[in-house]
Amino acid sequence: MIRERLSIGRIAALACLMLLSVTAAHAQSDQPQSVNPTASAVQEQQLLRELDRVTGRVTIPDRSAATLIQPEGREWRELHQVTVPTYGGYALLGMLAALVLFYLIRGRIRIESGYSGRTITRFGALSRFTHWLTAVSFIILAITGLNVVFGKALLIPLIGESAFAAFSQWAKYVHNYLSVPFTIGLVLMLLLWIKDNFPSSADLKWLAQGGGLFTRSHPPAGRFNFGQKVIFWSVILIGGAIAVSGFLLMFPFYNTSIAGMQLAQIVHSIGGIALIVVIIAHVYIGSVGMEGALDAMGSGEVDVNWAREHHSLWVEQEMSRSARTGAAPRPAAAE
Repeated sequence: MIRERLSIGRIAALACLMLLSVTAAHAQSDQPQSVNPTASAVQEQQLLRELDRVTGRVTIPDRSAATLIQPEGREWRELHQVTVPTYGGYALLGMLAALVLFYLIRGRIRIESGYSGRTITRFGALSRFTHWLTAVSFIILAITGLNVVFGKALLIPLIGESAFAAFSQWAKYVHNYLSVPFTIGLVLMLLLWIKDNFPSSADLKWLAQGGGLFTRSHPPAGRFNFGQKVIFWSVILIGGAIAVSGFLLMFPFYNTSIAGMQLAQIVHSIGGIALIVVIIAHVYIGSVGMEGALDAMGSGEVDVNWAREHHSLWVEQEMSRSARTGAAPRPAAAE
């Protein structure tokens, strides 16, 4: 009897051990094979998809400070730090390369019939003042603005962080203050020249002949040809958008939200680079690219042969006006 009881006890003990082994093995299989101690309980991207923003609680009057994470802010940062510098750089270098190539192929656009020795008044004192007020302001605004986009990458390796910080601080002051004369110049340009910059039938002929840029022929044009009209409306429209967005950035959150400020910054940066690209082409044509063109905004007097080749319709209008009024002929001997 004793042996039978011992045998039964051994069998029971063995059964218990087997049951415990199976239970332990099953429990172990349910556990993860590896543990990541840095894993977050909530996936960040999932959280941002579920919520339009992550906010906290603040006791200060500015409730916008409670916004900790805004998904649109990441998109803006990507556009501001990567997209605009990358494609803006391509656009600037592309325009410079295109102008160099054009100069090598076409050369300087000369006055085909040579200088006549007589001049005609093209721009008065007020027009020239308006042009240079806007031009000088924009050049400085462009330099200081490009510092925001490319300064860290280009200047810090050359001048160091301390010098870059000092330059950027002064550049910001200059940029803000010169926005006022630039805006005044835009308004004056609009008032002075809008009547001569509406589309006309002559623009189609000018465009069909490529403005005579690639040939020796010069299509007829009024006071401003099609290319100059494109420059004018680019300056007025893009420059106006730059001015409005710039003033919004100078006085943040007065009439805009965070999204509005981000949009203003995007418009300001993209518009600024686009206008710089346009003005580079304008400066080239108005200086080294075309003989006699710089005189228009220098002395205001241009050679008659230059005027007849590039703005023949305008010369005819000026001659007819002088004849009707009985005034002296407009062309005068060059000094």
